[in-house]
Amino acid sequence: MPTLLITPENQIQRLNLLMKKIDQLQQLETSRLTTLPKPKAWSILEIIEHMNIAYMFYVEKIDATLSKSTDHNSINETFKARAWQKIIIMGQRPKDRKRKWKMKTLRKFEPIFPNDLSQEQINEVFEKFNSLYGHLKQAMLSSRQKEVSKTKITSAIGPIVTFYLPECFEFLLSHAERHLVQIEETLDSLS
Repeated sequence: MPTLLITPENQIQRLNLLMKKIDQLQQLETSRLTTLPKPKAWSILEIIEHMNIAYMFYVEKIDATLSKSTDHNSINETFKARAWQKIIIMGQRPKDRKRKWKMKTLRKFEPIFPNDLSQEQINEVFEKFNSLYGHLKQAMLSSRQKEVSKTKITSAIGPIVTFYLPECFEFLLSHAERHLVQIEETLDSLS
């Protein structure tokens, strides 16, 4: 099984692209953001809110891990993901603009909106996204000069999966990229 090498530069580039694409979605008409492509599917806004909910489970864990991590004299360039974590990450990461495995979302990660959203509520979803993923970017930058292989983060699904910071960032980024593909599929079906 080939190794998964994680670099902060690659992660930040991918995150910048993701944030730019989500920012562009805010220009869409409300009907395109809130229309379900088919029954039991999520609207674009619900997908973004799901990304927000999923990331919120990690904010305090990332902050705590960064505060506990000791300074490192040199900049961390590359991190090799462990085998189990690589499987989890690669299960999330889209390949060739396709989501590999469709999976049922746990209830605690499901977005719940009222039937009639105001423009203010829509804007709040985008503002929350920018704040949360801005936090992710700052955490990635901060971690570059920290000892990242001493403290583990328990995943949002529990202790069956733990991550070192670079693995956690890669998982969160792959998860968001997966949902960006879902958004593109939704846009295609609404055209």
